[in-house]
Amino acid sequence: MLCRLFIRRFHFGLTLQNGSKSSVLKDLLDNSATYDDLKDNTPENDWSTLPYPEGSTVHHEQIRKSDRVKTDPSEMSIILFPGQGAQHVGMCKNLMKFPGARDIFALANDVLKYDLLKVCLEGPREKLDRTEYCQPAIMVSSLAALERLKEERPNAIDNCVATAGFSLGEITALVFAGAIPFDKGLRLVQVRAEAMQLAAEQVDGGMATVLFGPDTNIKEACSKAVDWCVNKGIENPECRVANYLYPHCKVIAGNIEALNYLESNAKHLKIRRIKRIPVNGAFHTELMASAVEPFTKALKKITISDPIISVHSNVDGKKYRNVGHILHQLPKQIVRPVKWEQTLQELYQRKEDDRFPRTFECGPGRGLATILKQVNAKASDKTFNIEA
Repeated sequence: MLCRLFIRRFHFGLTLQNGSKSSVLKDLLDNSATYDDLKDNTPENDWSTLPYPEGSTVHHEQIRKSDRVKTDPSEMSIILFPGQGAQHVGMCKNLMKFPGARDIFALANDVLKYDLLKVCLEGPREKLDRTEYCQPAIMVSSLAALERLKEERPNAIDNCVATAGFSLGEITALVFAGAIPFDKGLRLVQVRAEAMQLAAEQVDGGMATVLFGPDTNIKEACSKAVDWCVNKGIENPECRVANYLYPHCKVIAGNIEALNYLESNAKHLKIRRIKRIPVNGAFHTELMASAVEPFTKALKKITISDPIISVHSNVDGKKYRNVGHILHQLPKQIVRPVKWEQTLQELYQRKEDDRFPRTFECGPGRGLATILKQVNAKASDKTFNIEA
């Protein structure tokens, strides 16, 4: 089964190097991005460093299954994973009745060296919203939701032909697809989150969802916001589209002052609605540039495998071809816009008379299902939320 890599029940039995927090980017580079396991390379421990235990036939069987011609697309499934911003205090409470979900959090606690489930259940919100906690919480809760899906609709996993994740969720998708081992993926997310948190602390930035009409020039609006910041003496200001959601809806990211300008001049700029997102940085812009190096360094220390099923990249919406493609594309995602609308178009491109697969959104919130409805209403008719 596809998700076997992280649902097997056993004692974690690992002692990983402690990814201690640092207020200096150099410490993060030197210490956090280390992946040398302090354990013997025994068959019983192979699960923690490889997508599947050595000698397992699951990998090859699943490849054959995912490559064969599908006679009925409606029996197939696509699984989507959310990104930062979907979190809420109390998430995962309803998942604790599933043993596999509890195991996922137990393993995560061993890797992270703190009680992640407690942060999800109790917050406080200010803590959960911090990037360094939020990103691991979203990833693990999404995989825990997958355990619920496995229990309630096992065929959805067995018949999954493609997966994608929004921003952070792309790493979740790669773990699900067997490209990155669970423990390494979580440590990678931890490095990503801490590096992005450090970048966010260097510049006061944020993100906002913007709704607009066909007569709105979003690029020009962002340019005016940048000019306003320059006139205020702000060095190297940023304001641009960070997420392509659906027609006439984008997420803008940049300096807080730039977002304030857009809000204050929304009517003049023909912006119909603007709403801040609960994140503390201007993600997917050049304001995150300092996070790319530690993330890339950490990524190169992982043994990555070719995905068992199609995983689509946020950078261009296309599916990853191989390990080299993952190594090349994934770091770009930190500073490049999330082309989610384009990703959905790639995922659901069909001939006119073809039926659509079922879609399962696994993780906190229902945002991805809402976006899909705006991009492809017919595909969204068979969408199910497996909420964390």
